Amino acid sequence: MSEGAQLTQAEAGVRYDVFHTDCPARDVVDHVTSRWGIWVLISLRTTDLRFYELRDSIRGISEKMLAQTLRALVQDDLVWRKVEPTTPPQVTYGLTEFGQEVGAPLTDLFDRITQRLAADERPPRSA
Repeated sequence: MSEGAQLTQAEAGVRYDVFHTDCPARDVVDHVTSRWGIWVLISLRTTDLRFYELRDSIRGISEKMLAQTLRALVQDDLVWRKVEPTTPPQVTYGLTEFGQEVGAPLTDLFDRITQRLAADERPPRSA
């Protein structure tokens, strides 16, 4: 289940071992914690966005990487995708219920880090 590791209701009763390489839950965790997956989930935490709005809100991401990240998150049922039949097509993305559940701790982590940096009054270190 490497391509689109969505966990089905039938599998919900199964105990997953994310430390095992064949665990389908591991694929979902990999997509969420990927370089861009976290930023997509955080960007969608308060509102649905069109593709170009997501691209503009996540500085440094290429269109190719955004498309790949969104495809994986949609397959994992973390993000939904709606295509309007216009020319050109308007594609909107938002968080599913599962995506909101997974994104909430990430948002809390992001908020704590930014509050801590603001309180320190020190500029963040560059990598």
